[in-house]
Amino acid sequence: MDGPLLNQRLLEAVGAWDPFGCGSDAYEVEAADVLQAVYDTDDPRLLAARIQSIYEFAFDHTIPFYDCLQLAWQLLELKRAASCSPPV
Repeated sequence: MDGPLLNQRLLEAVGAWDPFGCGSDAYEVEAADVLQAVYDTDDPRLLAARIQSIYEFAFDHTIPFYDCLQLAWQLLELKRAASCSPPV
């Protein structure tokens, strides 16, 4: 899977998450920050902490770490699958 397709899938996953029930369009800035964080680490706990921090800063509410960890695992799995995919 190429970079743009991976980015699209990652952004779709983040948009579908909707932790505050605001609709997927409410998180464009946060989604971009999370996308960058996915490329910065392969550690799900570090990514989850970063996700939690991004959303807490933007919305002044803390998302439970476990919820962030579930998203982190999902995003890292997409990244891992992309790196293992043969070129098309």
